[in-house]
Amino acid sequence: MAGHTENDITIAAPMELVWDMTNDVDNWPRLFSEYASVDVLERDGDRVTFRLTMHPDADGKVWSWVSERVADPTTRTVRAHRVETGPFQYMNIVWEYAETADGTRMRWVQDFAMKPEAPVDDAWMTDNINRNSRTQMALIRDRIEQAAGERRTASVLAD
Repeated sequence: MAGHTENDITIAAPMELVWDMTNDVDNWPRLFSEYASVDVLERDGDRVTFRLTMHPDADGKVWSWVSERVADPTTRTVRAHRVETGPFQYMNIVWEYAETADGTRMRWVQDFAMKPEAPVDDAWMTDNINRNSRTQMALIRDRIEQAAGERRTASVLAD
């Protein structure tokens, strides 16, 4: 059995701002609450390979892995996978963006499988990813909406 999650959120901000902020991997520690640091290892056009390091967990363990993302600005999709899989057999993520009447809808689809020797199984990780995705998406929404508001205020003041 493999794990599969789908989560989405609508952000009251223009597509360009949502796209730019969520694809600025260097700034992820300021966008996500779970990442302590990002180390970009390689960039090649719309492809970026990077190491993510999380804040220590409740037991003091620091998790880190290498991922690769390929952004497609034309289709407004991003395909990513873990290069260093850690406890996963594989982990693939698709980010999809769509303009809506209320702003920009951002959707994450994650497909993965845990290794047999992993400390948790696919069902546990599915629940964990769903819970964490909702938390992180709400935080990202709030931070992008705040940035959008600041840009609108700056634009009004400049006029």
